[in-house]
Amino acid sequence: MVSDDGTATGDPHGFLLPGKHDKRICEMLGKTSHGILLWGLFFLICFGLGYPSLNRYDPRLAGNPDSAEYYKIVEGNPQAVPDHFRFRVLVPYLAKPFYWLAKGRVGTWNPVFFGLLVANSIFSATSACLLVIIGYKVLNDYGIALVGALLYLVSFNVPNHHLAGLIDSGEACLMLAVSWAIVTDRWSVLPIFGMLGALAKESIVPAFGVFSLTWLLTAAREEGFRLSRLAWVLALAIVGFGTVTILRSTASGHMVWPWDIALAERTDISFIRGLYVPFLDREFWYVFAWLLPLGVWRLRCLPRPWVYASFTASLLMLIFGAWHNAGITGSGVARAMFDTAGPVLSLSVASLLLRKRPQLS
Repeated sequence: MVSDDGTATGDPHGFLLPGKHDKRICEMLGKTSHGILLWGLFFLICFGLGYPSLNRYDPRLAGNPDSAEYYKIVEGNPQAVPDHFRFRVLVPYLAKPFYWLAKGRVGTWNPVFFGLLVANSIFSATSACLLVIIGYKVLNDYGIALVGALLYLVSFNVPNHHLAGLIDSGEACLMLAVSWAIVTDRWSVLPIFGMLGALAKESIVPAFGVFSLTWLLTAAREEGFRLSRLAWVLALAIVGFGTVTILRSTASGHMVWPWDIALAERTDISFIRGLYVPFLDREFWYVFAWLLPLGVWRLRCLPRPWVYASFTASLLMLIFGAWHNAGITGSGVARAMFDTAGPVLSLSVASLLLRKRPQLS
């Protein structure tokens, strides 16, 4: 600081040369502003990837029939939607305010799909940011983390499903949120993600549980087994399944347990057939044609607990697909498996393309 007569007074560091405490504040503000910039950039990329759904094609008529049900929810007609769609409220209800704002104000754009695109872009941009954070945390290489997030966004599944009038972006984002909580040792927030997962899609809740438990047991070899972590994993499952039970029971007027939902989803077609037919479906290879063969080479560069947890959660999604539709189509199975395995494969491909062998932090 300078007095009226021009002499220096007060803090010798002044405003331009902040002290140690002030430097920490500046670093925090710098990281926050960078995070906001990165999220905003990812949001714009996602909105651009999903733009064709606004007025160039109708997802309801172009291979995404489930989008017709979510369209009705956003539009305000949930009674016309089958039960198992009606309770997937996270993405459609986030889309509603944007639909209301857009109605009659966006010209040729479909206001319902505009609302869904904004909501899905929010979740997809958050997914990309979480992947950058996780990638940098475990690999200590910002370049690999950033390229991995970009590869994740431009993979087949994101523009063609996450940003095309469906709700997959919500469950994919929450799967990455669970990974972030575990990587940063914030196990206590897992029950929150369990509840949000139940609001996004009921089938993701058991995937959260299997994913977290596999990570816990695999990491126990190196870090030791912690009972408190197991308690948080159990709390995740209890809160998630409890939320599903409350939603279904309240709407149905009688008690509906998770196993009742599972039994209602069972089909009469061969379960064994359902385990291999998805791999013969072209939609499966649209998703994994390059992601899988390029991604397997550098998986050893990633934390073993994360890789194993992603594998077991993906296997569970395959079993669910066989139980539910027995391989009638590979699209649903591929979409679910991308949500669980896509992040690790994207980071692995990034490591391969950049010709780096990062050291685990």
